[in-house]
Amino acid sequence: MDFSPLWISLKVAVCATVFTFFLGLLSARLVLSLRAGKALIDGIFSLPMVLPPTVVGFFLLIIFGKNSLLGGLLLKMGISVLFTWQGAVIAAVVVSFPIMYRTARGALEQVDVNLIYAARTLGMSETKIFFRIQLPAAWPGVAAATILAFARAMGEFGATIMLAGNIPGRTQTMSVAIYTAVQSGDRSLAYYWVAIIMGISFFTIFLMNYWMGYQERRGGGKR
Repeated sequence: MDFSPLWISLKVAVCATVFTFFLGLLSARLVLSLRAGKALIDGIFSLPMVLPPTVVGFFLLIIFGKNSLLGGLLLKMGISVLFTWQGAVIAAVVVSFPIMYRTARGALEQVDVNLIYAARTLGMSETKIFFRIQLPAAWPGVAAATILAFARAMGEFGATIMLAGNIPGRTQTMSVAIYTAVQSGDRSLAYYWVAIIMGISFFTIFLMNYWMGYQERRGGGKR
C-alpha cells in the first residue's frame, strides 16, 4: 500500500497552517487598525472563501506560470512552483487563509476595548498591546481558527490539482488520490482514503470542540 498521499497531505497541511497562522493574524490586525478602506481590504482577503477552488487555482496558475512576471523571475532563480509539493502548499495557504483571517479577526474584535485603552494610557506601544493583551485574550478563538485552517488545508483539492497537478509520490494528496481512484474505477481504494480523511477531519473537529469547552470551563473556574 502506498501511503505517500497521506504523508504529502500532512506535510502540505502542516506547512500551509504555519504560513496561514501568521498571515491570518497579521492581516486581521491590519484590517482592525485601518480607518479607511476596511471593507475593500476585507473583501479581498475573504474572496478565496467564496470563489470556486478551481478559479483560485486558475489565478495561481496565471500568477506562478512560466510566462508571468513572478513565475519568470522565480524560474531565473531556479525555483519552480508548478507541479511541486510547494505549489500544493501555496494553494492550501490561499484557500485556508480566509478561514484563519476571519475567525482570528472575530476573536480579536471580542477583546474588551477598555483593556486596550488602559494599556495605551500606560504608554504601551501598539505592538506590545497586541502581543500582551489582544492575542492572549483572543487565543481560544485564534487556536480554533488554526485548527479549522489545518482541516481546510488537509482537504484542499481544486486549487491543488490546478497548480501542483497529480503526480504520485510528489504532489498527490489524499483528496487528489480519491479523485484518481474514482476515475480509475478503484472504489475500494477510494473508500480507503475517504475513511482516512474523514477520520482526520472528525478528530480535528473533536479537538477544536474539546479546546473550546476546556477554555469555557477554565474561564468559568476563574470567575
